[in-house]
Amino acid sequence: MGILERISEIEKEIGRTQKNKATEYHLGVLKAKLAKYRAQLLEPQGKKGEKGEGFDVMKSGDARVALIGFPSVGKSTLLNTLTSTHSESASYEFTTLTCIPGVVEYEGANIQLLDLPGIIEGASQGKGRGRQVIAVARTADLVIMMLDSTKGDVQRILLEKELESVGIRLNKQKPNIYFKVKKGGGIAFNSTCLLTKCDEKLIQMVLHEYKLFNCEVLFREDCSPDDFIDVISGNRVYLPCIYVYNKIDQIPLEEVNRIAHEPDSMVISCNMKLNLDYLLEKVWEYLSLIRVYTKKQGAPPDFDGGLILRRGATVEHVCHAIHRSIVSVFKYALVWGTSTKYSPQRVGLQHMMQHEDVIQIVKK
Repeated sequence: MGILERISEIEKEIGRTQKNKATEYHLGVLKAKLAKYRAQLLEPQGKKGEKGEGFDVMKSGDARVALIGFPSVGKSTLLNTLTSTHSESASYEFTTLTCIPGVVEYEGANIQLLDLPGIIEGASQGKGRGRQVIAVARTADLVIMMLDSTKGDVQRILLEKELESVGIRLNKQKPNIYFKVKKGGGIAFNSTCLLTKCDEKLIQMVLHEYKLFNCEVLFREDCSPDDFIDVISGNRVYLPCIYVYNKIDQIPLEEVNRIAHEPDSMVISCNMKLNLDYLLEKVWEYLSLIRVYTKKQGAPPDFDGGLILRRGATVEHVCHAIHRSIVSVFKYALVWGTSTKYSPQRVGLQHMMQHEDVIQIVKK
């Protein structure tokens, strides 16, 4: 029996098993087996065969955004509209057959936008170049899921399922679970909160399925068995995602209003160029980018340039962005902006910067 048959058998078994207290251990073991087989499907074990042909796209700019969606939902049209790159777009499916990168300039940042070929149901098992598309999506900082608003929520459910099965978790935080494999001493299990979704016995059964008999596990939040399996696998990617519904000019206004009020969702029309400026605002927000301006002593701030950093960046990150040798000769910095109590404030390397702050670095 091949891996695909085993996966479908386990999925059927999970589907027909009732969820209650008596079956939760059985379901936990089945989910662990399923995760193990899916990992084997993505990274085949055994002899090293010929390397498959992937999409070799060099990472450039300040952030990378991947456009994922079914064929003919408007991914290439969006790329053509937002960037100066031309991607072939037509009214038939699979117009785009390879990965086409473009660059969007917004708020002084260069954001790399990747137009990926349309993925179909069964992409996680390798259908229709699905594996290459998903491999590129794993390297992105943000996923834009392009959906056809005339098809309802069917496409969204199918795409989420495909990405979930290859270890991409959309709009989720990494589970706060400490896990470490040891050489001996058995399984040490502990939790700092009340667990309602799983218990010690279930955790031990999952670990035994992975043939792990000596390890340390600490739950810092109430997590499900699925979250724990993600932590053991260690190859999960947690990405922010915006669900973009295209072709809103073809559906009633009530439906547009309903979709627009759903979490992480927004509506656009590429043909009529509706709501595209708001989409760029959302992309900036989800990428958590900030812009910091630099200032020389006795001169006005350089508002034309500016450094693009991630939210949560410190003065040390600013120094590295200018030149890596600055940290060794850093004395203090003067900062103007919303991150300070008064302007200018004298700060050290650990001071956290905010959007549109101005910084002047003083060296020893």
